[in-house]
Amino acid sequence: MLSSPDLSFSRTLPIVVFNQLGELLEQMAQTVGSAALILTEAVLMRICIPVEWQRQRFTLVVSEQFSALLVGELEEGEQGIYSALNASLTFNLEAIATFVYELRDLFECDSSTHQNLEGYRQIIRPNDATLQSQFSLLLLEYLLTQPNQEIITLPSSTAPTIYICQPVEDALKKQISQERLLNQVTTQIRKSLDLSVIMATAITQVREFLELDRLVIYKFEGSKTKAQQYQSDTIPFGTALVTGMELSVGEPSENNFSIHEKNGKYSPFVSVNNQPLIEDGKNYGGYIVYEARATDAITSVLNYTERNCFIRTSQCWEKYRQGFTLAVDDVEKTYALEECLLHFLRECQVRAKLAAPIMFEDKLWGLLIAHQCDNPHQWNESEKNLLTAIAEQLAIAIHQAELMQTLTQEKQSLEQRVIEHTRALRDALLAAEAASRIRSEFLATISHELLTPLTYVIGMSSTLLHWPLGELSQRQRGYLQTIHDSGEHLLEMINDILDLSQIEAGKTALNISEFSLVNVAENAVESLRKKATSEQINLNLDLQIDPRRDRFTADAERVEQILSNLLTNAIKFTPESGSVTLRLWVEDDTAIFQVEDTGIGIADEQLPLLFEKFQQLDTPYRRRYEGTGLGLALTKQLVELHRGRIEVESTVSIGSIFTVWIPTQGMRMVS
Repeated sequence: MLSSPDLSFSRTLPIVVFNQLGELLEQMAQTVGSAALILTEAVLMRICIPVEWQRQRFTLVVSEQFSALLVGELEEGEQGIYSALNASLTFNLEAIATFVYELRDLFECDSSTHQNLEGYRQIIRPNDATLQSQFSLLLLEYLLTQPNQEIITLPSSTAPTIYICQPVEDALKKQISQERLLNQVTTQIRKSLDLSVIMATAITQVREFLELDRLVIYKFEGSKTKAQQYQSDTIPFGTALVTGMELSVGEPSENNFSIHEKNGKYSPFVSVNNQPLIEDGKNYGGYIVYEARATDAITSVLNYTERNCFIRTSQCWEKYRQGFTLAVDDVEKTYALEECLLHFLRECQVRAKLAAPIMFEDKLWGLLIAHQCDNPHQWNESEKNLLTAIAEQLAIAIHQAELMQTLTQEKQSLEQRVIEHTRALRDALLAAEAASRIRSEFLATISHELLTPLTYVIGMSSTLLHWPLGELSQRQRGYLQTIHDSGEHLLEMINDILDLSQIEAGKTALNISEFSLVNVAENAVESLRKKATSEQINLNLDLQIDPRRDRFTADAERVEQILSNLLTNAIKFTPESGSVTLRLWVEDDTAIFQVEDTGIGIADEQLPLLFEKFQQLDTPYRRRYEGTGLGLALTKQLVELHRGRIEVESTVSIGSIFTVWIPTQGMRMVS
């Protein structure tokens, strides 16, 4: 049956026979002692492997006294089921060394596995004859105890198929239960925005459903949503996940469910050759944020500190980012060449594990990791699919929580900005009101102080102009007339300042009474007739009012003041031979006054300044009459005091039209 005296062969073997031969080799390695290396395909679970390796199964034994290699490639049978392998068993030193060399190159150059495989490749020696004979006896004993097992024969494809209903029914029930659990988690996510409640509920239910010893959620510090960033030359405990390990520090809770609280007390740092970890979790460590255990007897991984037995680069990260679910049936086999890591996993009571990535916004946020603590566990597709689906739902919950956190922060930030702006506006308003009040009080005080001497100046100059004793010379009369006119002009400006100050201080009251609109308009025009004539300007009055609507209720004195200010302004800025017209009509309960001139006009960019205090438009005619620029500002205040409005239309070099609307007032004092 064997093809060579050294028991090497190449045959097609059923999977069960291939596995039994592998067990014989492992038994032989145990005979050699601790110096022997035993590896199976489980060591490849945590790295990205080429396509040609994905269907390979092997058992490798390497030592100075005995080395052997059993390797096979799965054959796809009917309905896509793997039932056999093209297998070979060899003791050839070159073949074994070549296989170890190829296996070594699958791992990174700076990894412990790579270095250990290179070391074992160099110790391969011809097998000890005694040990080779011992293996021959083991194989012979195996063959004798399996009289009906033909190694080179495949099971007959014509054998009758036995359909067992109960396993199928059990599988369907489990699938239904799994779907129900997934729906519960999904519903919880939709109903709640509390991430801690969602995660706590999810991992508790999943742990119970899969009958796990421990289920944890590990969060990468570097793959955060809005977590704090740490310095690149340090890493917090909990980062050995780069080699497939997942532990952190924290405080175990009294219950089986624990939440890790990240803070300075439970997050010490360790340096690793002053080098940053790998990016997207490479530059940062991580920590377990949730844990659910079957019993308190199971070790909590929230209060463990790890050793520096991890590498700075690992293919695990790339696999996780691509959505890979890591299944380790037995850490003793998978991490056989990672002595430090394996020892740590033993301390932490991890024998088998299943890790599914939690992807948030195309980044690796963390891992959902299942542990079986005492015995190896062969993870089936149903368990893998459930853990992957739960991880996807947790990613949705994280996204929801992140959106809510962002919205809450933006809302709080906006509210704070509104409060700050409101406070700033209030302070500015109070400051402006205080400044305006102080200015108004100052102007009123100064104006009152000026009135007394100004009254003497006007009165005495008027008296001298009409002095009955003695004749004044022409020069003396001219000087006195100038003094008198200047005093009158100054008095007019002071009165405007006082009026404006009183209005702004809220101390002005309207004296409401019934009067004739026509009389007010005529008085305003007649009071300026002499001035218009001296400036060679035609001053006209256009009454478009029904005599029956002549009676009006408002402050007659203030209305006449409004008209006088507008007419004075129009005369001031109208050239010789121009015209100024006052129109009057009534619409409903509103009196409308319109002053139109053929003056110099106002440019559009100057219109916003027209009713500002102490503003005079820059025109060739501005010095024709000296003034403070208060006339139109006071006019606007008086109009608004009547709850009216004023508008202006103007064209440069053609003229301007000022229109005032004043509604009828009630018979009361208005302030």
